[in-house]
Amino acid sequence: MRAVIAPTVPDDPFASLNPEQRAAVEHDIGAADGVSRPLLVIAGAGSGKTNTLAHRVARLIIGGADPQRILLLTFSRRAAGEMAHRAGSVLQRVMGRGGAQPPASLPWAGTFHSIGARLLRQYAGRIGLEDSFTIHDRGDSEDLMGLVRHETGLTQTQKRFPLKGTCLSIYSRVVNSGQPLALVLQGSFPWCGEWEAELKTLFGAYVDAKQEQNVLDYDDLLLFWSEMAADPELGVELGGLFDHVLVDEYQDTNRLQAAILMGMKPSGQGLMVVGDDAQSIYSFRGATVRNILDFPKQFGTPGQPARVLTLERNYRSTQPILDASNALIAGALERHAKTLWTDKASTARPQLVLIPDEAEQARWVCNRVLEHREAGITLKSQAVLFRAASHSAALELELMRRNIPFVKFGGLKFLEAAHIKDVLAVLRFAQNPCGRMAGFRVAQLIPGIGPATAGRLLDAVGEAPEAALAVERFAAPARSGGEWQAFVALYRALRAPGLRWPEDIELVKNWYLPQLERMHDDAQVRAADVEQLAQLAGGYASRERFLAEITLDPPEATSDRAGPPLLDEDYLILSTIHSAKGQEWKSVHVLNVVDGCIPSDMATGNTADIEEERRLLYVAMTRAREHLHLVVPNRFFIKQQSQLGDRHVYAARSRFVSPAMLRHFEQCVWITADAAKGTAPMPDSVRMLVRERARGAWK
Repeated sequence: MRAVIAPTVPDDPFASLNPEQRAAVEHDIGAADGVSRPLLVIAGAGSGKTNTLAHRVARLIIGGADPQRILLLTFSRRAAGEMAHRAGSVLQRVMGRGGAQPPASLPWAGTFHSIGARLLRQYAGRIGLEDSFTIHDRGDSEDLMGLVRHETGLTQTQKRFPLKGTCLSIYSRVVNSGQPLALVLQGSFPWCGEWEAELKTLFGAYVDAKQEQNVLDYDDLLLFWSEMAADPELGVELGGLFDHVLVDEYQDTNRLQAAILMGMKPSGQGLMVVGDDAQSIYSFRGATVRNILDFPKQFGTPGQPARVLTLERNYRSTQPILDASNALIAGALERHAKTLWTDKASTARPQLVLIPDEAEQARWVCNRVLEHREAGITLKSQAVLFRAASHSAALELELMRRNIPFVKFGGLKFLEAAHIKDVLAVLRFAQNPCGRMAGFRVAQLIPGIGPATAGRLLDAVGEAPEAALAVERFAAPARSGGEWQAFVALYRALRAPGLRWPEDIELVKNWYLPQLERMHDDAQVRAADVEQLAQLAGGYASRERFLAEITLDPPEATSDRAGPPLLDEDYLILSTIHSAKGQEWKSVHVLNVVDGCIPSDMATGNTADIEEERRLLYVAMTRAREHLHLVVPNRFFIKQQSQLGDRHVYAARSRFVSPAMLRHFEQCVWITADAAKGTAPMPDSVRMLVRERARGAWK
């Protein structure tokens, strides 16, 4: 039964909430025993999850909760900032009337990794860490893994040993999943199974290298935090810091993150998590849907069981789109049941479009995109989604041929750009001279210094009581000349105790920009990124805080590799489904809705993988507000097949679009002009489909 919206109460700051949202916001406020039971909010796609969580924070503070004792955990810094801003707006409306000033911020709002870094810094001395530790990003961690891989002799083998990136992925999966190495190899990296013993040796040496260099990687931030939470004394102490713990996107958490919550709040008192099991699509990052499915069993006590509330009213899509999406997810083997509904009525059903092949798929999508544009839907309000980045290749060529501008999400990330890594390496080497990966990169920025000389410099720094003194005394090659002396002066200034942030990054920028001119032809474009980095730095309290936060939650992309075309005011969005989560568009096209693509032929090894592929299609469908098109190419052209040569293969509609679901779609057949004239062969499946449709079999 659909809930009736409660009448508006004058001056009620929560009047905009629907009854289910309000129940979550008011959960156990004013309870007789003062105890807040564990709460799980199943928030369907487009159901106002962020708004609900922000209002809950505001309600807690209005009820007397101390903002200093509220922990808000999100998966991006932007999400944490948005929730804090919305909560502040509610507080301003309520408290401002009486002249009271609401709290300026939520000091403990942030990502799991950033909060973990703060707590580890705070407790470093008690857990055997030096508080000057630095944090490796993914690239640095891969480089260190590669160095250790070489030093342990694993690059000399006669057989193919996994590359450094694969080794780091295996290591990360073991840490985040809590599974033994053997099981991880068997389930996710079967081609590496023969190297189990060597990988154990490699991972041990990698951990030792991190400890020697006083560095942590992403996984360490959760691993060390979970170990602290599991300690009987520290766990209670950590849990005691916070009266309320709120977690966003709980379906995206891994076992370590769930263990952190269980260690800090074993009874679930004061714990609220929000998420949607139907949108759990990140198992490749170690996330597990079991966390949200099992929450009611993991938290709470017989006297205080966990409460489960469901948000089913959707504010994004039309009802026909929701009907199709509900039918899709109803086929899941295990889920928290919900049925999304909306008051956005429409007679336009989603389209299921049968296309002869990939080339025609590209042409049809371009035609439809332009039709929508002529009908008043801007290109930016339209998106084309796909399971893998390679699936859009034919479409990209067709878009360029027709001069339709587009932006494809998944370009070069900000921290992956060489010039950004250079600047951050200088700051990291100043912050932590034991970090050899940063020092190795910095030294080779100086003309005349190669790997061998850089290694000798780092050895000297490691043996000296003060890093700056070791750098001053180091005998650099004569050809380094004035460039070396300029670096010595920079490093001495960066290590000086009286330096006030963000003077540090200004010094580095002034030293680095001439190096940029020397090393890169597109120095002017790259310099814009360095300027952006310097501006970002001004928003942080210290060099230490900046290095941690920029590593854990970096800007999305560099100025020279991403963003809209500079000469076009409008552009189409192309995106993988994984990158599209959390977004919405008026019109959405989903490419290649066939078995082998959705589900991917690489993700059908077990039931859990197939169920995640179902959720992936559900996420794609629920991005659409008004128009949804699932495109089903009948055949694909496969090149360079061994023995068989180039050939066509035929595909079947995705198993997730069952016959029972077809009534929720307008089913269309795209026939080429040549085929319609009889001058080109029509695929048998299309011919059969035309006959069936003519007989009314699709009605």
